[in-house]
Amino acid sequence: MSYFCKNVIFFILVQAIAITLLIDSSSCEFNKGHHDDINKLSPWLITWHVHVVNGLSNGKILLVYCKSKDDDLGIHNLTADTEFIWKFKLNFFGGTLFWCYMAHDNFHAAFDAFRENNGFFQECNYGDCIWTAKDDRIYLRNGKFDKLTQGWEQGRLW
Repeated sequence: MSYFCKNVIFFILVQAIAITLLIDSSSCEFNKGHHDDINKLSPWLITWHVHVVNGLSNGKILLVYCKSKDDDLGIHNLTADTEFIWKFKLNFFGGTLFWCYMAHDNFHAAFDAFRENNGFFQECNYGDCIWTAKDDRIYLRNGKFDKLTQGWEQGRLW
């Protein structure tokens, strides 16, 4: 067996043992507090969801175009108070990245909607990245609050 295969098998066994230790042995179900620990130990087991929400006023249409190196998610025109959602698993070998371009009226913004790093995992609450486009800025939901993240630039790229 190759060195690479042995390392992969070892990694999977370590992850399985870590998950087993976090499971309540009496009921064989996840404890409420331990589920978060499992997500933090193994973010590649999570099905991640990215939401892009049109929170613009006065019924403005939001143009959204998101993609990764491997996936083009297409162009979407979101009406007021609607959202575009996609889900995915992390690339096992790392480097998962999705970026988005948004535009409305005579404003645009481009940003990373998801990037694979621990700080971003926390900001996305280990599962859901919720981006809301508002008149003044684009916000990322961090728990119960919207965090200022990206400003609009004058003009449109397309």
